[in-house]
Amino acid sequence: MQALHIHAGPKALAHVREHGFKPEHIGVIPAAAGGPKGLILGPLDRFIFGQWLPQSSQPVHLVGASIGAWRMATACLNDPVAAFERLERDYIHQHYELPAGQKRVTAEQVSREFGNSLQAFYGGRMAEVLQHPRYHLHLVTSRGRHVLRREHPLGTPLGYAGAYLSNAVARPALGAWLERVVFSSHGALPFRTADFRTRQHRLTEANFMPAVQASCSIPFVLQAVHDIPGAAPGAYWDGGITDYHLHLDWQTPPDRPEGRIVLYPHFQRQVVPGWLDKALKWRHCPTAFLDYTVVLAPNPEWVRTLPNAKLPDRKDFATYGQDLQARVKVWNAAASAARQLADEFAQWLQRPDPSRIQPL
Repeated sequence: MQALHIHAGPKALAHVREHGFKPEHIGVIPAAAGGPKGLILGPLDRFIFGQWLPQSSQPVHLVGASIGAWRMATACLNDPVAAFERLERDYIHQHYELPAGQKRVTAEQVSREFGNSLQAFYGGRMAEVLQHPRYHLHLVTSRGRHVLRREHPLGTPLGYAGAYLSNAVARPALGAWLERVVFSSHGALPFRTADFRTRQHRLTEANFMPAVQASCSIPFVLQAVHDIPGAAPGAYWDGGITDYHLHLDWQTPPDRPEGRIVLYPHFQRQVVPGWLDKALKWRHCPTAFLDYTVVLAPNPEWVRTLPNAKLPDRKDFATYGQDLQARVKVWNAAASAARQLADEFAQWLQRPDPSRIQPL
């Protein structure tokens, strides 16, 4: 059974037919939110950033939200293969001891321990990320507005209820409650921002750690990160709330094939705009934003061969509870099986057959 499905927008498919598919054609690599689902992309990350993309020299924009922010920042480290191996190991083995007398870990505990993990992972290495000679890193966060401007035991649930209802009416209406805030290591954004209220700030050593943590701070699971240095004051949460799968209006060089393609290693075919759109199936369809996008996604039939017949996900924390070793065994098995995705992509690149490409 083939593990890898390749999907593409119409202009990306035309590009492959005319120019093939080479590392110098890549201009943007997005990385979605999705928690443990991102583990399935580890082998693809190691192949793309460790072997394939280094064969070219053009600048590439790396755009990530939540676990995707962690992945893309890791891609900027020296020896990205070793760094991705460590990310996979650290993520799989993360564990939060249940305090005596409590039925669940608190958001404060998860935030504190996650912050310590980020410090251990990136401490002393931020210059590698921020000064990468090729990669322009963009970390997506969601900043609260009005009642969501500060985290509050009552105001935050009410604010997110309002955000949910507003988003159900129209996605831009979500901007009354939350705005997209992107922290960038270099220059302009590689996408237009007319679709949603957006701010951009410079990513620096002073705000790198809080920006990464904010991008991964799932509401009610972790605490918001407040008042990030060099950015507008307020509460910052998971970038996946506003941009779950980064369904963005990508802009890449229009006058040459080099750097034209958005290469998207993803854990599914659909590119869902925001976290609150997960249940709104009519927003899961492709748009012109994705015309130059190539999505690498696991075959749903292959996914059913994995442990529990699914990708790792956040529900596994509840399913396995304090049985760390059982969860580690299942997640390791899925991550190991995912090597087939990278092997099949490497094989396709030897002769990029357009007939293997399916529509988005």
